[in-house]
Amino acid sequence: MTSKNEPTSPSERSGHKTGARIKRYFPVLEWGKRYDRTTLTSDLVAAVIVTIMLIPQSLAYALLAGLPPEMGLYASIAPLLAYAIFGTSRALAVGPVAVVSLMTAAAVGNLGLESPAEYAVAAITLAFISGVMLTVLGLLRLGFLANFLSHPVIAGFITASGILIAASQLKHILGIQAEGHTLIHLLGSLSAHLSETNFITVVIGVLSTAFLFWVRKGLKPLLLSAGLAGRSADLLAKAGPVLAVAATTLAVWLFGLDQRGVAIVGEVPTGLPPLTLPSFSPDIWQGLFVSALLISIIGFVESVSVAQTLAAKRRQRIEPDQELIGLGTSNIAASLTGGYPVTGGFARSVVNFDAGAETPAAGAFTAIGILFAALLLTPLLFFLPKATLAATIIVAVLSLVDFSILARAWGYSRVDFAAVAATIVLTLGFGVEVGVSSGVMISIGLFLYKTSRPHVAEVGLVPGTQHFRNIKRHEASTHPEIVTLRIDESLYFANASFLQDLILDRVIRDEAIKHVVLMCSAVNEIDLSALETLEAINTRLKDMGITLHLSEVKGPVMDRLRRSHFLDELTGEVFLAQYDAIQKLSPDAIREVE
Repeated sequence: MTSKNEPTSPSERSGHKTGARIKRYFPVLEWGKRYDRTTLTSDLVAAVIVTIMLIPQSLAYALLAGLPPEMGLYASIAPLLAYAIFGTSRALAVGPVAVVSLMTAAAVGNLGLESPAEYAVAAITLAFISGVMLTVLGLLRLGFLANFLSHPVIAGFITASGILIAASQLKHILGIQAEGHTLIHLLGSLSAHLSETNFITVVIGVLSTAFLFWVRKGLKPLLLSAGLAGRSADLLAKAGPVLAVAATTLAVWLFGLDQRGVAIVGEVPTGLPPLTLPSFSPDIWQGLFVSALLISIIGFVESVSVAQTLAAKRRQRIEPDQELIGLGTSNIAASLTGGYPVTGGFARSVVNFDAGAETPAAGAFTAIGILFAALLLTPLLFFLPKATLAATIIVAVLSLVDFSILARAWGYSRVDFAAVAATIVLTLGFGVEVGVSSGVMISIGLFLYKTSRPHVAEVGLVPGTQHFRNIKRHEASTHPEIVTLRIDESLYFANASFLQDLILDRVIRDEAIKHVVLMCSAVNEIDLSALETLEAINTRLKDMGITLHLSEVKGPVMDRLRRSHFLDELTGEVFLAQYDAIQKLSPDAIREVE
């Protein structure tokens, strides 16, 4: 019996599948049909708060990327609209972020371009390449590839990047020239130009930094104690960076501090984001391809981590593969409207979530707010000190620095500690691209190392039960003629030889052994290399007069084994349960234990 809503004819079923497929690629069609006035109000309030936060951040991150400040605003308009259509997170706020901005500066800086216009086109091209990569990965449903970048390595990379970013902004705080993409070069360059420090710039930078740190913790409680409502106090607290921008810009204008060596933003073009095209020069693409791939990986991992965390708090879920498409189209949109690479930002997404954003429409409303700022407010930014923007960046990125990961990793796993420490050292010592490349290789290397030496336990029967446990951890009974080895990992080309060596080492030193039982309860896969190794083990044990058996083989693994000749050549049997194996091979041992 079918329900009245269920499609019955082939054409109806086909249309239903097509509709579901379209909704999968356009999540806006799913949440948009339930949009109401209450949701609109929540999204508008969240958009106002995030817009206030995003204006100074966008300018600051463009400065960090070595780009004109207006490109930060442009990167905060069209990408948010694209994500609202294609993204699945209800709270993720897409735009320029610190780590990706630093990686953009490193990537474009490696091209050795001299003209600012060429530099800007290269950044636009970087966004386009990254967007195409992310979109293609999403269409191919390859979001799982991000899982190969381990969390400890990501934490180490972000911590080191936070230090690098903060160090790179000290030149603006001091009002001096400095360059370098590694911590050693940055500190050396800062030291060489320290005598050129501008005292007024230092005062502006230090006061702005101190004020922004205080705003984060102290302004909201102060406003609440003064009797202001919670939502209003929160809004004003989030507007802290805007207050710093307004105050320092006014001070520079009133006292003519730009004539006394204080670096300012200068003229920011007013108007709509321009329509732009990436460069299709093979040399540019070749020079940016690897950087775009690394930016895509880091951006996706950071974005999905934030989106999943926020979604879980509301018992929602995101689709990682669709998130790839959402981020990909956002970057393509950035490249077509004068922006540079973007991703989901942690700080602004949390603010968006806390402000009550219900749908991705909050991001679209934020884009409209940024658009009005680009149309109306940019003339007011002429006298904005770069030291204030540097202070905004420093305060934002220092929250990313988390050395506690080193202590946690050391206490839990020395291998993971080595991976975290290596990623931090390489990023600080050789730059973000070497750091993230090494992080990817370290993550894959850790996976191969751990799985190439799988945990294999010799197990015995726990008295009074039918359970088998590790004889090194439990009081378990064994039989001198039987060795049961529990394999706690899937078998594949990298660990098959390890298993063979372990089995042969165990039986060679004990002439009483007549049976070897491989307990496969944790084996989810046996690839062709591992199958050939099992065949070799079977043959070697047969030559020694030892019978090989398997137990507790999972259904999908058994299906594959049946398609081979291995079971025909197996000297022993395949038992449904390990207890069945012991019952048949040594019934006396069962009676003794019981």
